[in-house]
Order: sequence, then C-alpha cells, then structure tokens
Amino acid sequence: MFSRLFGPKLRVSAHCDLPCGVYDPAQARIEAESVKAIQEKYQANEDPHFRARATTIKEERAEIAKHHVSVLWSDYFKPPHFEKYPQLHVLVNDTLKALSAAKGSTDPATGQKALDLIAEIDKIFWETKKG
Repeated sequence: MFSRLFGPKLRVSAHCDLPCGVYDPAQARIEAESVKAIQEKYQANEDPHFRARATTIKEERAEIAKHHVSVLWSDYFKPPHFEKYPQLHVLVNDTLKALSAAKGSTDPATGQKALDLIAEIDKIFWETKKG
C-alpha cells in the first residue's frame, strides 16, 4: 500500500536520453577551441604554475570534446548516415585520436587539427539535418 501511494503514477519511456534535436557538434568545437587557445597561452607563458594549471584545464577540455564527438557518433548518427557518408566512422575515429593528441600536447597545431576534423563532422551533421 505504501508503494502504491508514493510510487510513480505514470511510467514513460523514450528512444534516447533526451528529446531529439539536442545534438550539435558546436559543443565539441567550443571545447576544442578552448584546447587550442590554452595551448597558445601555454606557449606564451613561462610561469611553471600557470603552465601546470593550463595543462590540467586543457586535458579536461579535450576529454569533454571527445565526449561530445563520441555522443554524436553513438547516439545521433544512424545507419542511413553511415551509408550516405561512408567516411564517417574513420572521420570520428581520426577526430577522437586528434583530440587525444591535443590533450597530450602543448603544440597549437594539434588543437587546430582537431578543430579541422570537427569542422568536417559539423558539415556532415548539418547535411543530415537537411534531409
């Protein structure tokens, strides 16, 4: 009787964690832009305390960017997308590896490479939203 009184009144289910339309590569791009900016600031500053903090933040931001790319790959993109864009699997894999490289590097070129790859994912993403 207690569970009947205080239990849920309505049960619902959904095909995904959140309502459709919440996906956007901009989230990954913003984090990757932060990674690159931190790499540039790191290069311009000799202070070891600043560099240690910058490294920690850069690594966190790179992980967040990787998360956003992974969510697009696993939750947003579906078989029809992979059929239409057969390069998508390799592109996502290359992007994740580029973000890992940027995470472990202070060279802004690694951050730029990740941004370039995210831009390719972004282009495909918005093409899928049209059709």
